[in-house]
Amino acid sequence: MDHNKIEGNEQSVFTRLMHYAKPFAGQMVLASIMMLGTTVLELYAPTLLGNAIDSFAYGTDFDAVKKLGLTYLAALVCMFALYVGQMWLLGKTGQSIIYNVRNELFAHIEGLHLGFFDVTPVGKLVTRVTNDVEALSDMFSGILVRLLKNAVKIIGLSVVMLLLNARLALRAFALVPVIVVLTFLFKRISRTCYRITRAKLTAINTYLSEHISGMKLIRIFNREYEKNLEFRERSEDLFKAYFREIMVYAVFRPCIYLLSIIALINIIWGGSGLVFAENALAGSGITVGVLYIFIQYVSSFFEPIQDLAEQIGTLQQAFASAEKIFSVLDEKPAIVNNSKAAEEGTSVSNILGRIEFDHVWFAYNGEDWILKDVSFVIEPGEKVAFVGATGAGKTTILSLVGRYYEISKGRILIDGTDIREMDTDVLRRAIGQVQQDVFIFTGDIAGNIRLGNENISDDDIVRAAHTANADRFIEKLEHKYDEPVSERGSTLSAGERQLLSFARTLAYDPKILVMDEATANIDTETESLITEALERLMSGRTTIMVAHRLSTIQHADCIMVMHKGRLVERGTHQELLAANGIYKKLYELQRA
Repeated sequence: MDHNKIEGNEQSVFTRLMHYAKPFAGQMVLASIMMLGTTVLELYAPTLLGNAIDSFAYGTDFDAVKKLGLTYLAALVCMFALYVGQMWLLGKTGQSIIYNVRNELFAHIEGLHLGFFDVTPVGKLVTRVTNDVEALSDMFSGILVRLLKNAVKIIGLSVVMLLLNARLALRAFALVPVIVVLTFLFKRISRTCYRITRAKLTAINTYLSEHISGMKLIRIFNREYEKNLEFRERSEDLFKAYFREIMVYAVFRPCIYLLSIIALINIIWGGSGLVFAENALAGSGITVGVLYIFIQYVSSFFEPIQDLAEQIGTLQQAFASAEKIFSVLDEKPAIVNNSKAAEEGTSVSNILGRIEFDHVWFAYNGEDWILKDVSFVIEPGEKVAFVGATGAGKTTILSLVGRYYEISKGRILIDGTDIREMDTDVLRRAIGQVQQDVFIFTGDIAGNIRLGNENISDDDIVRAAHTANADRFIEKLEHKYDEPVSERGSTLSAGERQLLSFARTLAYDPKILVMDEATANIDTETESLITEALERLMSGRTTIMVAHRLSTIQHADCIMVMHKGRLVERGTHQELLAANGIYKKLYELQRA
């Protein structure tokens, strides 16, 4: 990759990261002031000790030595207080920024279209929200202020050493060009290493998320050994990536330390000669105290240089993670809510439930059409079923009604209004969906019906469960509606999960009811309970059903037959049988 492009990208990433720090600028300025105070005291402390050494070595004024000692102690106490205040302020500020970034990222992910989740692994998104966001913590919790501190410290030490003795100062600075070159190389190599590590970490998290969710299938087909080998390969890739990072530090730190030792030897060699060869008290040489100050300053001079380089490395890691985070934040939602409709605040109660598809074309990718020029009208309260072979476009129609995907051509109208001109939140609140694969969240029964909507009372939950016949099994549970539910509802049967899904839909009292193979995985006894509940559930609501078992939709007001993305037949059960078309063939196949 071109170096100039990398540098420009770093500047862009840094600018965007600073956007999150703006609300906390006051706290960071205060922390910087505390840091500058600590730095000044760190620069001043060796001078106090050097003067005390000179007073002790060249004079008999022990009161001066005591005074310098007490001043030194006071400086240490002030340094401690400032350091504690600085770290507390930076820690709180940094975590507050991380909190905001994490919340914004998750909120943005929630607003993305379903097509994004069709092609993006769950583990990748988990890594973005957790590992990558946490990688920014060190940057905001102190790196920026410490960078400033080390820069000020290096400049301050350089000025003080030059003022004390220019000859010795130049000896100390002789190795600085070498350090600059090493730091530049470290920065470039570490950036590459961090990018590789983040990619490998994402890969292993994605693998874990997918395969832990599919552990039952792995055991059914006895693929534990093979999957373990695949995981070992990814784990080894991550191990090598982390090892590269460690080796970069393992080479860089000793090099800087070696250079600092060489510089210290150079100072002691040249400084001791000045102490013993010349008359320090006469002003032609240096005193022992000055030599001590230089030794302390040289040690302190290379320490911030080393920290500075490592902090640059931490910034590289933060930038690598920030690039991943911004790649998600830059993902534009394909479904954009109509702001004007949202401001007008249309009520769900105003929706009657008339659905019209007007020459609708749709494709998930390019022009690989799933729906081709589909037109139909469903009147309010009408019960319509869609049937057809797998891939005919039945489920796609259900997804388009709620505007979970944007159509390519044509219009979809609810009560005569194009859904693209409606408030998406109102539209989706008016539609209740019951899917074939029911997702149950970790929590309790009541929480899975309410789904965080506090407007749904406990009485509403009980009433919805009774209407959906879900109370039949809920009342048998030990804690009833407070019964704990594990992830994905593994402690419930498929039928119980489906009944719970019906209760969840009823609790929201939708105007339009959408059912996608709602009885596909249900046993005969549970299906009879659902059939009974459906009579009450569909009363007064526009209902759209998709079913492979034609026996479940024979009493629909209208049955629409889909074939290769087109609507080829429509009518009642008896009318379609009399037409002797695709529907009759499907019906006879199921009876055979």
